[in-house]
Amino acid sequence: MVTGGTGFLGSYLLRYLVKEGYTNIRALCRPESSWELVTEIKDRVEWVTADLLDLADLQEAMIGIKRVYHCAAVVSFDPRDRLKMYRINQEGTANIVNLCLHYGIEKLVHVSSIAAIGRHEKEKVVTETTKWQRSNANTHYAITKYLAEQEVWRGMAEGLSVGIVNPSVIFGSGYWDHGPLKMFGLVDRGFPFYSKGQSGFVDVRDVAKAMIRLMESEIDNERFIINGENRSYRDILNTIAKGLHRKQPNRALPLWIQQLLWRLEWLRSKFSGKRPLFTRESVMLAGGSYEFKNEKSKNLLNMEYTPIDTTIAATAQQYLETTQKHLKASYLPLI
Repeated sequence: MVTGGTGFLGSYLLRYLVKEGYTNIRALCRPESSWELVTEIKDRVEWVTADLLDLADLQEAMIGIKRVYHCAAVVSFDPRDRLKMYRINQEGTANIVNLCLHYGIEKLVHVSSIAAIGRHEKEKVVTETTKWQRSNANTHYAITKYLAEQEVWRGMAEGLSVGIVNPSVIFGSGYWDHGPLKMFGLVDRGFPFYSKGQSGFVDVRDVAKAMIRLMESEIDNERFIINGENRSYRDILNTIAKGLHRKQPNRALPLWIQQLLWRLEWLRSKFSGKRPLFTRESVMLAGGSYEFKNEKSKNLLNMEYTPIDTTIAATAQQYLETTQKHLKASYLPLI
């Protein structure tokens, strides 16, 4: 079973499972789910409408299941989503873990985030053993993913076989108005600024493959940072600009402009009802510089990562093609 099957990462995971010959695949969806990312495999998956916070729904969905991939989560830096994010990410994961224990599930692979490992101003290099610390550098999203991981580790302590992947910033075609893919729209519209920060970036297809390898392995009760490359945001935006044939952002964002931008976006969203392009937390994240080590995934999962330039070039091409047709989403071919 795959939770979040119609979402960005979940849709790629489902396509890989189908491609590799898996059968009896069940995936969770919501009544309002969009199907653009799973059109080619929709009929080869058993879809169950279920809410992570509804135990009756989940109980019925998990009957007969042997393995679970938990991809569903709320990713947001908008304060309006905070309560929902805590409930879905923490309570929803607790429900999944409890039912995995109840039904004797063979293995649970949980999608976490590099954000859940924690960040501290004095520790710029992050590995799987980096300890979580309370810090102003932790967003509420990071806290919810950390709390979700604690539920998974609790399940491990109660006898559940688990594996956790901690992806960095995930790139690849998807919904253009969601998450990191909003960068393509910003560059396309000529946004002139870049942040001075650095983070890790990874191809969505690599994350999906890592999850399957972890599930099929005999590795239990371990976490893996899934990260292709550590790059500056300026490099990433310049590469996107090259792929879109647009001018590269050429003005570093001073702190005072960053503070002004998220406040202006907050005002704009209040009056328009639209989502802000920047929030206080997203601006803070873009200003941080961290390096995420991937040696463990290379050594134990035999990961060979797709170059981020290759991912961005393919994604940019699909962005141009689909937005010209006024489509809101697309997906990359599997590799």
